[in-house]
Formats: sequence, structure tokens, C-alpha cells
Amino acid sequence: MSTVQNLRTFLFYLLLACTSFFWCTLSVFIAPFLPFRARYRFVVQNWCRCATWLGKVVVGINYEIKGLENIPEQPCVILAKHQSTWETFFLCGYFAPLSQVVKRELLYVPFFGWAMAMLKPIAIDRSNPKAALKQLAKLGHKRLGQGAWVLVFPEGTRIPPGQIGKFSRGGASLAVNANLPVLPIAHNAGEFWPKQGWKKTPGTVQVIIGPPMYAEGTGPRAIAELNERAFAWVSQAQRDIGSLEAQEPA
Repeated sequence: MSTVQNLRTFLFYLLLACTSFFWCTLSVFIAPFLPFRARYRFVVQNWCRCATWLGKVVVGINYEIKGLENIPEQPCVILAKHQSTWETFFLCGYFAPLSQVVKRELLYVPFFGWAMAMLKPIAIDRSNPKAALKQLAKLGHKRLGQGAWVLVFPEGTRIPPGQIGKFSRGGASLAVNANLPVLPIAHNAGEFWPKQGWKKTPGTVQVIIGPPMYAEGTGPRAIAELNERAFAWVSQAQRDIGSLEAQEPA
């Protein structure tokens, strides 16, 4: 990475930290008095859009979206590829209001965690997978009923470009039980904003939004089939944008 790009990356993180502190501090004092939708727009949507904007103008990470016509009017379960932090900013800024699955420990972080707690996240205990699935099912169904999108990264963790992890069935199960579709999303953000290190590479993130997928029936078999269908679509979309090698799932 060139010296100029190093300086731009440093400036990006400095500005991101400053805006994060400002937004979270302000939100702690203002957000409690706002209804949920206005609170989400004020706390999350504006800041996440600011973060993606900083990524664009400071370090040169632009993006293109295909498949906007596939977004249903009624919020549903989003099953997105997970490669970096960029897609978290983008998705939280684009879909509103949105409830995201987060580690419970994040809610204890001063200011940042306090602000997050007011946004109705689905906070799970990752050290207890069975309990985490029950929390996702209970809170996810509640958030969908409140008219919020539910973002699930079915791989569970960030997977580097060129690979794809096995999809957990939690998101598909949530959609089937709520009688709603899943909305699959593929992208290659990890090529420009990698999982490890602080390096940022200029380029254009390709975001592809797939068609809403409904389960064919109910029960465990329908959940498994829907999950496999979403996995197959995301896998093919990743190959189409050159972000998945020809290999078996990790």
C-alpha cells in the first residue's frame, strides 16, 4: 500500500472514530425521546451512511448495487455474505429500520453499547449456541412483527474473499416461522476492506441483491431446503463477481 493510501486510511479511521464518538454520545441523550423508527434513522442510518461515504471519498471504496427491484415492500430476513465490516455499515444504512444479530457483550461498551441497546438489536450469547438460536428465534420474530428487517450473516463470521462458509439455518428458520421470505445478498467488499489488518484498497464493491425466496412448506425439511437454496444462490452470485473459487464450502 502506498504512502498516500496509508495516510488516507489513517485519516479515514480518525474521522470514523470521531464521528462514532460524537454520534453515540449524542444518541445517548437524544435517542431515548424518539420513537423507534426515528431513533434508528438518527442513530444508525445516518452514521452508517456517513461511514460508507467516508470510505468512498477518503479511501476510494465505491459501490454498485444490482437487484434493487428484488427488494420486497414488507421487511423480511436478509441473508448476506460476510467478508468485512463494510457490508455491515452499508446494509444498516440502506435498510431501515433493521435489527442485527450482535454479541451480547457489545451492549456493555460505554456510549457505543448503550446507544446500540436502544436500537432493538438481537443480542445473543455466542458461547451458548443453543441459547443463541432460541434468542434469534424469539427476538427475530418479534422484530419482524414490529416491521423491522432482520439481518443475519449465516456464515457466522467473516470469511475471506474466494471462500464461503456453511450457512447456519437460523435465518431460514426465522423466515419460515414468520411466513416471510429470505432476501439473499452477495458482494465482494472483502477485496477492498479485508477482514484482518487496517489496509483499505480503492475499488468498487459489487453488491447483488437476489430475488426473495419463500419456503416450500413448513417444518425442518422446508427450512433446510430454503437454506440450501439461499446458499446456492449466494455461492453462484459470488462466482459471478469473481469472489468465490471453485471449491467445496468451508
